Amino acid sequence: MLEHGLVLGAYLYCVGFFGSITSRNTVRALTRLESIFNAVNINFATFSNFLDNQRAGGEIFCLFIIAVAAAEAAIGLALALVIQRNRKSTRIDQFDLLKW
Repeated sequence: MLEHGLVLGAYLYCVGFFGSITSRNTVRALTRLESIFNAVNINFATFSNFLDNQRAGGEIFCLFIIAVAAAEAAIGLALALVIQRNRKSTRIDQFDLLKW
């Protein structure tokens, strides 16, 4: 069961990493970042079940990652909406709006 969880987490991480590098849309890059966080959560839960089944350390750490991911999504989407209003585009290469 350990190998299945690790392969799933590695696949999800690679898809998210490749998507975040090649994506030019801000919202798409944020969703790929969320898939990277989910891959890390899968790996934490898998290792937590494999190493110590009586404690819930990995699962508790997953809850903290989910809270950070929710805050990141809220702030990222708020920034994307502000840039969309000002520039009429959410392309990553046009983020020089926030520079001085």
